[in-house]
Amino acid sequence: MIICLGILVGCLCKAQQTYPLLTSLDNVPNMSHIKDTNNELQSFVGTYVSMYNGNHITLYITKETDKFFDYGNQQIYMDVLSVKYIIKSSSGNILQDTKNIDFPTDNLKYSIYSVWVTENGSKAELIYNGTNCNVGFGSINLKKVSSTQISWGYRPNDTTTTADKCPPNLDTTIYLPVTKDLIFTKQ
Repeated sequence: MIICLGILVGCLCKAQQTYPLLTSLDNVPNMSHIKDTNNELQSFVGTYVSMYNGNHITLYITKETDKFFDYGNQQIYMDVLSVKYIIKSSSGNILQDTKNIDFPTDNLKYSIYSVWVTENGSKAELIYNGTNCNVGFGSINLKKVSSTQISWGYRPNDTTTTADKCPPNLDTTIYLPVTKDLIFTKQ
């Protein structure tokens, strides 16, 4: 009994290990915590605005600590950047608004989370989970241009769908700016 308890305590201690943000997931045990110990994420936090193709885009970038991710064969807790946004047409109509959506782990539609950041906090790679039927799923790269500006680059993996994969009554429009080097200014 004591041996079993010792093994269980040993496993729990190992499972709760903490690693720096730049640690590869290949090098951490299941249920580890990947922490922003050097504040690499902080330089991106804030509200940013830009215009693209006549649309007004506002990004709300926050830092979330200990966000749980389940990758199937590995579960981890990680400090991440979370991006919510509002996109308005030139006439002021809201095209898409995720500012007040709480992204639970079982419904990641519209969510944007960081997966990597450089050690000096000047670049971050994020994943966008796409809109309905995951249309637009892809990567977003952010680069610090200055203390008040970031550069945005978004490359979707898939931009279309078919009626047999996605009901035709769902909006599958990608409203995020699909471009490279778009400058956002901190408010």
